[in-house]
Amino acid sequence: MPRFIIRRLLSSVPVLLGIIALVFVLARVIPGDPCTATYGERATPELCAAFEIRYGLDKPIWEQFLIYFGAILQGDLGNSLRFGRPVTDILVERLPVTVELTIVALLFASFVGIILGVLSATRRNSPVDVATMIVANLGVSTPVFVLGLLLAFAFAVLLKDTAFALPPSGRLSPGVSVVPLAQAWGLEGLSGPPRMLLNFFSNMYVINSLVTGQWSVLADALRHLILPAVAVGTIPLAIIARMTRSSLLEVLGLDYIRTSRAKGLKERSVITRHGMRNALLPVVTVIGLSLGAFLSGAILTETIFNLTGMGKTLFEAIEGRDYIVIQGVTIVVAVAYLLVNLVVDVSYAFLDPRIRLS
Repeated sequence: MPRFIIRRLLSSVPVLLGIIALVFVLARVIPGDPCTATYGERATPELCAAFEIRYGLDKPIWEQFLIYFGAILQGDLGNSLRFGRPVTDILVERLPVTVELTIVALLFASFVGIILGVLSATRRNSPVDVATMIVANLGVSTPVFVLGLLLAFAFAVLLKDTAFALPPSGRLSPGVSVVPLAQAWGLEGLSGPPRMLLNFFSNMYVINSLVTGQWSVLADALRHLILPAVAVGTIPLAIIARMTRSSLLEVLGLDYIRTSRAKGLKERSVITRHGMRNALLPVVTVIGLSLGAFLSGAILTETIFNLTGMGKTLFEAIEGRDYIVIQGVTIVVAVAYLLVNLVVDVSYAFLDPRIRLS
């Protein structure tokens, strides 16, 4: 397995390099220029000339790429054209928002989707099966922004002042704050990459409040995650449910399943011990590929629910022609995709012993 992982990581390097080069070029063909987007009506030829010199935009594009690529090799993603801050600092602040949202949405979509798929497959052509597939088809066809607005209206307006009311925006309620991990653990003097990593986990409010025992903050943070997680996770949930149903029905028709039933095994044991393990192979692939739906849906979801995460950051960067932030966010997303695909491939060997990592 270590050899397989190393080979996959090495084979991912050319893919990552291609993505970096492609995004570098595409970001610069977007109509408009960062100086005008940053300063608006205050932009003058002299100011824009100084702006381009400051950020090296006056150099040929090939030279800009070589400088940027050299900085990446040193762990420097550059400074934001719009905010003048290191991109790594922006990512440390905003990436945890999207990571938290993605994890909760992924758990919701996978857990509920697999359960619905199993119920539908084991009760084929029953009212449960028909209802599940209707819900799944509606889930696939409902845009994220429509579902997000409907959820916000239902739980923040219609159910206001009831036990079912949920916050429509933000990460924490007014007056609720989370204690940073550095302060909670007495590590304020920590600096460099360790401090950056600590700040990253500090900005993941669920993990922060969980490890530090801030239970009221944990409950409040989870309440704020419910609506956006359901909004961004509904489409993947529907796809997972349909794939689970299709895959399980195919497996339940195989000879070894009929043999298991002929031996007198209970139906629950036949499905859970013999059917689900093989049926989950395509489902795991779908779950891994659903990362794209989470990341693309995060742009709209974070905007609707006022969450300053990667999706909203990317949207603002494109709107403001902030090339450096666009490139930094894209690199993080590309690395996440490659790692998820690696995890999916490795998981095949655990689900099916016939598959070998070679």
